[in-house]
Amino acid sequence: MSGGSGRGGAGRGAGDFDNSERRSGSRLTPKTPRPPEPRIAEGVTGKELDRDVRTQLRTLSIENADGVAQHLVMVALLLAEDDVASALAHAETAVRRAGRVPAAREALGMVAYRQGDFARALTEFRTVRRLSGSSHLLPLMVDCERGLGRRERALDLAASPEAKELNEEERIELAIVISGIRRDLGQTDAALVALQIPALRRKKLGQAGARLAYAYADTLVSVGDLSSARDWFARAAQADVELTTDAAERLEELDGVAVTDLLEDDEGDKGDLAADPDGAAADDR
Repeated sequence: MSGGSGRGGAGRGAGDFDNSERRSGSRLTPKTPRPPEPRIAEGVTGKELDRDVRTQLRTLSIENADGVAQHLVMVALLLAEDDVASALAHAETAVRRAGRVPAAREALGMVAYRQGDFARALTEFRTVRRLSGSSHLLPLMVDCERGLGRRERALDLAASPEAKELNEEERIELAIVISGIRRDLGQTDAALVALQIPALRRKKLGQAGARLAYAYADTLVSVGDLSSARDWFARAAQADVELTTDAAERLEELDGVAVTDLLEDDEGDKGDLAADPDGAAADDR
């Protein structure tokens, strides 16, 4: 009998399978080249990171840990400069090199959040929570749900047991987000109540408290209580040493103070004097 199914046969039987392509496919198929890594700015060593983040990187090789650390520092620097596109390149590089390091996923989530890509940001923040067991990003997760138009889901998440694990600064951020959601829903009274947390009653507000006082003042404006709003804008302006809000400007608006460009006025006066050396207006002559 002549058989095509033998190993030396030229043909193949109907039930025979040629696995040669399957076996060698991974070697024959060209791999997608990795994009070049973005440049690290001169002087950035990676040692600028907090100790907690450096501890997370200990699961990596020393060389990889140092490289990822540098990219994470670059993300922070570029976000501070509002160069979100460049920050994204560094964040994505950090995730490619250290996908199971919470700090890398958090950096990518922060960049996506700044871009308004709330779906991607939410995915990354959830991954951080799963990897680290920490709920410190809960306020941002709630705000992502809000950004996606899922306000009821956002409120449910804000009321989850994890919210009780937040520190005071995180609770302040969560209160501000919840208040914003209530205002979106037209529930201004509930928006005010959401901000009335213990941190609002502190004599020394601190920087996070300045944001809380500002949100409270802004909500008071929305309900027409301008007198109380003025007092809270004043408190916010006093506590906002880092000038992260425009509380001082809002206070001036409520006081009816018009900010004028003095330099422009001076130039205007000089122009009048140039036209009339004696400084007298034509109507006065």
